Amino acid sequence: MAKTIFKPAPEAESDIREERYQRPNNRRRILLITVAASVILGLVAILFGGAIFNPAATPESEPTMTATQIIPLVILVVMFVVATKWPLNIGVMGLVASFGVGYFMLGMTDKEILADFPANIVITIIGVTYFFSMAQRNGTIDIIVQNCVRLVRGKTLLLPWVFFLLAASLTALGTFSPAAVALLAPAAIGLAYESRIHPVLMGAFIINGAHAGGFSPLSVAGVLVHDIAVKNGFPISQGALFGASFALNLILSVLTVVLFALLGKLRDGAAGQHADLEARATRPHGQQILTLGLIVAMLVCALGFHMPIGFVALSAGLLLALVNIKEHQTFIGGVSWSTVLLVAGMITYVSLLQHVGVIDTLAEQALALGAPLLIALVLCYVIGVGSAFASSTALLTAFIPLAGPLLATSSLSASGTVAALAIAATVVDVSPFSTDGALVVANAREDDRQRVYKQLMMYAGGVVLVAPALAWALLVPTGIM
Repeated sequence: MAKTIFKPAPEAESDIREERYQRPNNRRRILLITVAASVILGLVAILFGGAIFNPAATPESEPTMTATQIIPLVILVVMFVVATKWPLNIGVMGLVASFGVGYFMLGMTDKEILADFPANIVITIIGVTYFFSMAQRNGTIDIIVQNCVRLVRGKTLLLPWVFFLLAASLTALGTFSPAAVALLAPAAIGLAYESRIHPVLMGAFIINGAHAGGFSPLSVAGVLVHDIAVKNGFPISQGALFGASFALNLILSVLTVVLFALLGKLRDGAAGQHADLEARATRPHGQQILTLGLIVAMLVCALGFHMPIGFVALSAGLLLALVNIKEHQTFIGGVSWSTVLLVAGMITYVSLLQHVGVIDTLAEQALALGAPLLIALVLCYVIGVGSAFASSTALLTAFIPLAGPLLATSSLSASGTVAALAIAATVVDVSPFSTDGALVVANAREDDRQRVYKQLMMYAGGVVLVAPALAWALLVPTGIM
């Protein structure tokens, strides 16, 4: 007898679909409201906290903002809100806002508006992403992953640490953290299921590893933070920034293992077979050998001879393109143009804010709190909570300049304070609303994706609460850097 298959009516299907996505959307609305409230409270604390913590101060002694300063600042806040709610590139908005404010409000010429356009950082982004798009397409990244995974020799609980180091190596060489996560997540999450490792644990390790190497002297983020700090008059040690980022993410990964062990989640309950790791490892050949040699050459040129990594990566990429000329257009498409726009637009607009005195006025009002350590903690939390939903790079370009006057009038370590802000802005990218976290959810099994989403969101909530305070406590009051 034939089986009767029940098919719900279109209205029922619509109800089921609506119910399925209602709760995640509600959670997102709640978290967005939390972000907005945190940012508002942070600004209120900065703008008006002096009257609370330093009542002896007279109104005349406090700097006030003019309309020329308030309007561009409001535009910046609106840009962040729009970029959080809709998938619009905040860098494009920044360039358009720079033109609107500079040309129509301040009467600046196009050359004056673009005077601080970050050409060096743009070249670095283009060069690094151009080269590594080729390394990914010709299988070099896969070769590195396979041979590193082979080293665990069946000890599957070491797999998360292997991918932590792989992600750190990729980003330390100049790969963007989302690009490193995108390259590693399919293999890592697949091996996690086969080895019965919790996929959220594996995903957290990939993201932490990507951020651990994300501030190396070769990386775009490391160059970005260093250049912003130097431009604002407080040079920092690139080596110290890299070391602090690696150490904090390593500590966070250890705490993650402890948390999952206490919850009994180190091994996932879903059935799976152990992966045949050794059978998958292969040796490099042809273009892969050339690519590995070029990676070594890039390291020697950048670290040994202090050559600009952007031009070095472009040169290495051109050599690979000559070997595989037919796919050159595909390699050009691998350049992270969205990041180029984001960084260029945000730095240009923040430079405009500095030109009209917005950054200096906000910093002077923040100093009215009279407690530099408290100000640094507030900044860490505001940038941390905001980065869970908005672009970490955009927030870094906006918040690091605020630390300039604070560092100039206090005994806080410049390297420690900037490192704490940078780390607080990036470690929270494990949120499923960020690119890194979304990649982990996207690579989970289809029937397990909702569970991974919920558990990753809970884990991200803990990171948002703990990580900014941890970065501040270890790097700012201690003066260790």
